[in-house]
Amino acid sequence: MSKITALDHVQLSLPKDAEPEARKYFGTLLGLTEIEKPPNLAKRGGLWFSLPDGRELHLGTEEPFSPNTKAHPAFATNDLDGLAAELSDAGYPIEWDEELAPLRRFYSEDVFGNRIEYRATETGA
Repeated sequence: MSKITALDHVQLSLPKDAEPEARKYFGTLLGLTEIEKPPNLAKRGGLWFSLPDGRELHLGTEEPFSPNTKAHPAFATNDLDGLAAELSDAGYPIEWDEELAPLRRFYSEDVFGNRIEYRATETGA
C-alpha cells in the first residue's frame, strides 16, 4: 500500500521580482486564483495559486534563475483547443504531442520559459 495519499502542490521557479508577470500568466491568462502565502514565507517572494481541485501551484523565486525545460507540471483542461489558441495568440509556443494518443496534449512554456504540459480531461475536447 502506498504511503502517499495525494499530490498537494507543485512548485515552479521564477526570477526574483517577477511576480507581476506571473500574475498575468497564471492568474489572468490561465484563470487561476491567487492565494495568500503564509507571512513567514511571503517575505521570500513568489506566489501561490489555487487550482479548481484544491491543489496548489507554488511559484518560488530562485537566483540565479534557470527555467525548467524538461521537468514540468501537467494541467488538465476541458477546452484544450481553446487554451492552445489563447496561448498561441498571446505568443506562447504550442507543441502538440501525440505519443499517448488517444490522449490529446501539448507542451508550452510559461512566461519564464518553464515547460508546462496541457492535456484534455477525459470528457474534454
